[in-house]
Amino acid sequence: MTETLPETVRLAPSVTKLPADVAGAVIVSGSHGGLYAGYLAAKAGPRAVILNDAGVGKDDAGVAGLGLCEGLGLAAATVSHLSARIGDAGDMWARGTISHANAVAAGLGVAAGMGCAEAAARLSAASLPHRAPAPMEEARAVEGDGPGRRIVVIDSASLVVPEDAGQIVVTGSHGGLVGGDPRMALQVEGFAAVFNDAGGGPDGCGMTRLPALDTRGIAGLTVAHTSARIGDGRSTLEDGIVSHANATARRLGAAPGLAVGEIVDRWRR
Repeated sequence: MTETLPETVRLAPSVTKLPADVAGAVIVSGSHGGLYAGYLAAKAGPRAVILNDAGVGKDDAGVAGLGLCEGLGLAAATVSHLSARIGDAGDMWARGTISHANAVAAGLGVAAGMGCAEAAARLSAASLPHRAPAPMEEARAVEGDGPGRRIVVIDSASLVVPEDAGQIVVTGSHGGLVGGDPRMALQVEGFAAVFNDAGGGPDGCGMTRLPALDTRGIAGLTVAHTSARIGDGRSTLEDGIVSHANATARRLGAAPGLAVGEIVDRWRR
């Protein structure tokens, strides 16, 4: 796939781990189009960026990054979660269809229904430089003390640390395997992990972390993208309604339709 890419385009499974040479290029990333993802993309100094709309979801969180980029003068668009696998930039490039474009991208002719490759070609004409974003940090909070497990609430699964082993990790990240790598399902041996299903998508891609976690004996859940804001771990915990549970989680009493907060509180105790 990458050998046929134009010189102006860079593929990245996640904006949390961008290649070193993305400045001035059009980034096509498998990340959701949320606020912090837009910030990370803009911070890298690209010519433009294309992300995945993650089903758009609660409060339009899956495309919130487009507005942030627009305010900086950066062209940004998303592909529909139904057209290509989230977490898979190569699939987005090959068969992604544009669902949303900010005003800067629209001014370059990018519109809903357009193929990702055509959109990237149009975005290659975007002017440089755009304004740099103000510093922004993702949230991380650890709740619980004394006996019982702790609840680690993070906006992105990339924020886990070795000390989170054995704990309940509640994230705002999508539930798709980043780059299709099972080792990336969760980078710590947690007791449980919760993600956003990003609308499901082709091949159930928004839930593919769950079977990978099962093989490690880690309870895995996704919340419905319409119930909690993607990219917001606090919303996952407080608003999330379970859409899918792996076998390990089901053995521990989790099931679709239950509130994440209730399940996590029971697991914590």
